[in-house]
Amino acid sequence: MTTDAEIIRLSLARPQEFAALFDRHATALGHYARRLVSADAGDDVLSETFLVAFRRRADFEFSRESALPWLFGIATRLAHRQRAAEARRWRTLQASARVAVDVAISDIDSAVERADAAARLKHLAPRIRRMSEADRDTLALYAWGDLTTEQIAESLGVPVGTVWSRINRIRRVLRLELPAEPEEGNDGFAEVRA
Repeated sequence: MTTDAEIIRLSLARPQEFAALFDRHATALGHYARRLVSADAGDDVLSETFLVAFRRRADFEFSRESALPWLFGIATRLAHRQRAAEARRWRTLQASARVAVDVAISDIDSAVERADAAARLKHLAPRIRRMSEADRDTLALYAWGDLTTEQIAESLGVPVGTVWSRINRIRRVLRLELPAEPEEGNDGFAEVRA
């Protein structure tokens, strides 16, 4: 089986070979991008990711077999730009139309709901919003990118130890304090009676 590095190396002389990289990784990157931004914007991020990768293919680190972490890194940076551009558009719209703050909040809430339909997300969203951008990127790559810690480190251009630190910090921040369920046959008052 041909590695991603071999495909990229071949594409330097025969650009059409780069299409194999798209065929191999577009689905995973598309899912990731659509989770970071809206569905339409996610498709734009996906397309632009491969366009940027194609233009920079000569800069790829050929010692790495997989291009997936490299592509996830590009997609993450492009999603940041997309969100920043969307935020600028919202600010402009709010200023010109004097849109109520409630509209922006409901838009954020709908974006969060699109990001993950799990019931716990409503409890986690405020904690995620308070995280640093670096922690949110790490969380997204870990949860949605399905990357190893080494691949996350490569995507973000940080040491693996930094990724482990961020993941531990994220776990502490997101840990839900759920009430302990009483054991079977225990009505929950055993400690009080003792």
